[in-house]
Amino acid sequence: MAKFFLLVMFVISTTLTGVVQADEEETLLGWLFNFSRQKEVKPVSNEAYKEECGSCHFAFQPGLLPSASWQKLFEPAALENHFEENAELDEDVRKALLAYTLQNAAGKSYYKRSRKIVHATQGQDAPLRITEVSYIKRKHHEIPERLITGNEDVNSLSNCDACHTQADKGNFDDDSVNIPNHGAWDD
Repeated sequence: MAKFFLLVMFVISTTLTGVVQADEEETLLGWLFNFSRQKEVKPVSNEAYKEECGSCHFAFQPGLLPSASWQKLFEPAALENHFEENAELDEDVRKALLAYTLQNAAGKSYYKRSRKIVHATQGQDAPLRITEVSYIKRKHHEIPERLITGNEDVNSLSNCDACHTQADKGNFDDDSVNIPNHGAWDD
């Protein structure tokens, strides 16, 4: 029985070799056990990341962008002008936060929403904003602008936790949406 299992694993691994993208460095184990993936996005687990990034804006989960995006965002020049703000970090902190985001980026995650983000960004330039990801745009396309940019308590799609009441837990499910000055969203 063990030999049969090993043979099956070998066949699956050779089949998946062409499927797995090298730049995302997926592991065979993750692909074989993808049925056990979590539904949403892995919550932020790094206290330094929460403190440094969360002090200015919602601490976006690394699983919301591919590795190439995090690589660009944590370049020293990019931090110097981080969306028109200076977000420079001590070099040791920058390297540690970059390592954390790369280790937990969408392509390294087995959370289903992160996987959808990976597929939405394949073959494209790495987006610098989560709101530039086609999957994210598609999930929000029916929401009228007056409820986002015209809503003083939201202002932008990048203000995730304004509407997604469980965003800090990595839950962006429709059931946890409550748009300020509007209420629950039912698409």
